[in-house]
Amino acid sequence: MNRFRANSRALPPLLAALAMLGPFSIDTFFPAFQTMEAQFNVAPATMQLTLSVYLVAYALMALLHGPLSDALGRRGVIVYALLVFAAASVGCALANSFQVLLLFRVLQGISAGAGVIVGRAIIRDRFDGADAQRLMSQVTLIFGVAPAIAPIVGGWLLTLFGWRSIFWALGGFTAILALAALAGLPETHPRARRSPLSLRSLLRTYGQIARDRRFMMLALATCLNFSALFTYIASAPVVVLNLLKLNEREFAWLFVPAIGGMMIGSFLSGRFAGRFSSTRTVQIAYWVMGGGTLLNLVVCSTLPPGLPQTVVPISLIGLGVALAFPTLTLLMLDRFPLVRGAAASVQMAITLSFTAVVSAVISPRVSHSALVLALTAGVLSLSGFIMWRRYLQTAPVTSD
Repeated sequence: MNRFRANSRALPPLLAALAMLGPFSIDTFFPAFQTMEAQFNVAPATMQLTLSVYLVAYALMALLHGPLSDALGRRGVIVYALLVFAAASVGCALANSFQVLLLFRVLQGISAGAGVIVGRAIIRDRFDGADAQRLMSQVTLIFGVAPAIAPIVGGWLLTLFGWRSIFWALGGFTAILALAALAGLPETHPRARRSPLSLRSLLRTYGQIARDRRFMMLALATCLNFSALFTYIASAPVVVLNLLKLNEREFAWLFVPAIGGMMIGSFLSGRFAGRFSSTRTVQIAYWVMGGGTLLNLVVCSTLPPGLPQTVVPISLIGLGVALAFPTLTLLMLDRFPLVRGAAASVQMAITLSFTAVVSAVISPRVSHSALVLALTAGVLSLSGFIMWRRYLQTAPVTSD
């Protein structure tokens, strides 16, 4: 049921554009890694810090975006975060040392998460049940375009104008998005429903969420599912340039199948809303992830890295991840209906903390081999499934 008046057609693309900042901040400059390594005279492992520090800052600030929106309103938090991100992108473009670049990457990480985190709370503020799942699926579907086109855009900008142009483009896109948010983003959290912002109440809220076993199982399931796919995203420079022997303008061969699978999964999630129960939808998603994982292991065990065999299984994994994501997210938010912003923040913080570990620790150690990558993704998917099964054992879900 829709509880607020607003332009329902305009909201999904606007929320999806807000969520695009994350993947654009990560994927757009992947093609420039080798160029930037030479520019700053750093090793590939050191260059990986540009991703790791961003993700750590993203994860830590994620704990505040939601509570800030619970206390101050959704719209203002998003707009101010966009302005900070735009300024940070300009700082990255002007960086004259690797240390300065890392500093502004931290600032990007601090501000990038507001759109996606607060956007999830906006969806749950406005809609219930199947309507909420449909809107969440629409946002995920549109959002899926970003990781697919980001490395393509980055590759062409790198070729035509150099690596700094990538960050100038990010700053311009964010400035436009801030104007769009000012003009068209509704305030869905009225003053009467806002909670006071204090350290004591914040710690108490986070303590309640952290002690909720069902919430944590859902959060870990979502995190581990996405990490199975993110292992490939974080390893993209090695997979595309070294394993597949492609060039800087051909990252689409990895990203389009992966994100295409996610977009199909998001579409199916919207179609399943109101037709299948939450449990059934997530079970189907894990069947798809399991099939993709098995195919991935078989292909990598029997064939050398190449097209299309290396990327087809990844698309199936992405499909399963996206099919499960809206349902798992709504189940988590419904655990704490009075502080949905805080719940969304905890979910994002867990996911980003783990993906930071994937990018800084796991990816550099497994990306040298297609088979080792497949095994790693399989372990992560299986761990997510185990968390889901444990959740069902404590809280069977039978409602639509």
